[in-house]
Amino acid sequence: MTVKTAIIIGAGISGLTAAIYLQRSGLRTLVLEKAANPGGVSTSWKRQGFTFEGGIHWLIGAKKEIPLHQIWLDTGALQDNNPVHFKDPIYTLVDKQGDMPLFRDLHGLEITGLRDRMALWCLRFHLACFKNFHQPIKDLRGLKVRNRKPFSILEYVRMLPAVLVTPFLMARSARGYAKRFKNPRIRQLLAAVVEPDINALSLIYTLGTFQMGDSGYPKGGSLRMAQNMADTFMRCGGEIRYQKPAMELSREGKQWSVRTKDGDLTADAVVVSVDARSAIDTLFKEPLHDNWAKKMREGLRTTQCMFLGIGVKTDLSSWPRSMQIVLPHPLKAAGRIYNTLVVNNYANEEGYAPEGCSVITCLLHGPTYDYWKAAKENSSYAAKKKEVMADFINSIGEMIPEIKENVVVTDMATPLTYERYCSTFEGSYMTNWPPLKRLYHAPVRYCEGLYFTGQRTAYSGGLPPAAQSGHTTAQTVCKDLGLEFAAGCFRI
Repeated sequence: MTVKTAIIIGAGISGLTAAIYLQRSGLRTLVLEKAANPGGVSTSWKRQGFTFEGGIHWLIGAKKEIPLHQIWLDTGALQDNNPVHFKDPIYTLVDKQGDMPLFRDLHGLEITGLRDRMALWCLRFHLACFKNFHQPIKDLRGLKVRNRKPFSILEYVRMLPAVLVTPFLMARSARGYAKRFKNPRIRQLLAAVVEPDINALSLIYTLGTFQMGDSGYPKGGSLRMAQNMADTFMRCGGEIRYQKPAMELSREGKQWSVRTKDGDLTADAVVVSVDARSAIDTLFKEPLHDNWAKKMREGLRTTQCMFLGIGVKTDLSSWPRSMQIVLPHPLKAAGRIYNTLVVNNYANEEGYAPEGCSVITCLLHGPTYDYWKAAKENSSYAAKKKEVMADFINSIGEMIPEIKENVVVTDMATPLTYERYCSTFEGSYMTNWPPLKRLYHAPVRYCEGLYFTGQRTAYSGGLPPAAQSGHTTAQTVCKDLGLEFAAGCFRI
């Protein structure tokens, strides 16, 4: 019997998920990755002994009772080498009035007094509605599955309260929802959880995962988790070729051909796991003009950010792990003004910095792709990055004085950096899902032998839809090829 073959374009989380399931289901699977490491946008890197976390801030599905957890086990993402820490408080507001923590159970917010009692009651009510909500992991109908997951109508009944309040939450932004609180400090705390312009459903869903005891941080962060998945895939017999980008896809009879700098490769199934919005314009001889592609071009709103990381020669372990810092003076960066900074402090993470040192990272959200593209074209890119970093250090140093004179290494990524390394459209790391807007997705099966996976095939973005889409795409390929889908944890 001839062994079926598959090529996965991109070694991000969705691509690795699909690759592992396909390899274990009997296909000879090859992953092509343009970068030198796995993980795609979910990655971390080292600079002069300091590790900068560029991906995971919390991992949904870290709790064993959450269905998504099974995918993390199946793919080897979570192992003994990266136990999960469940931080509490989630965020701490740091301003001139002192520290104000946001705990998983919202403990402490009652001190705001009677004027916010109704807003707090509504927040608790909406979180209670999401108490049993999770993204179900389903097997495709008609698919041959080893270790099929049993269907439970009770699982869906328990999630009904979340479904009933979803229209209300999708009709307003996270910022609009937070404005229900009169206390500005609570509004600022809630603004740290998700980007304020996306719909309030994302805010409540995220807070709900924390409240149910999920959303932890795996030791070693993004890179260890991605490397675990890559190692699992190769132990299954799969192959990854790093720094081997796919240049063009074309059809050769019933098979698809992938052109690389080393020649053409053909396979029974090709899975595009790089950013579908970029792929429809750059990965085919002629850009795709299907109706879904047209709607994606017209309607896609991207979530962009500037990443700033600093390594400091001082111990910041006494400061909170995750902070929403209110600045005494606004920070101006890339034509935007920031009055607050969402900062992650890795001083208590083992191996992230030399002895007695610490790492601080910050994401500055906002549509700055055009700004940085213009800077690149007029040769001011490097100078402007240096200026933003200097202003950032000065701003954060006003609130954390230990930082100012102790910075030993800095690193900054703009949307152009994400575009260059990860081929993401406009350098975005996820799709912006504003209120009352429909998201247009790439199809899982584009045509015979060609498939899409990744965040642009699912809602919004992040690790959960990446893993789920990889799982769904692998099942779709197996169903089309008449193969039995192999689920269950991989063990050596």
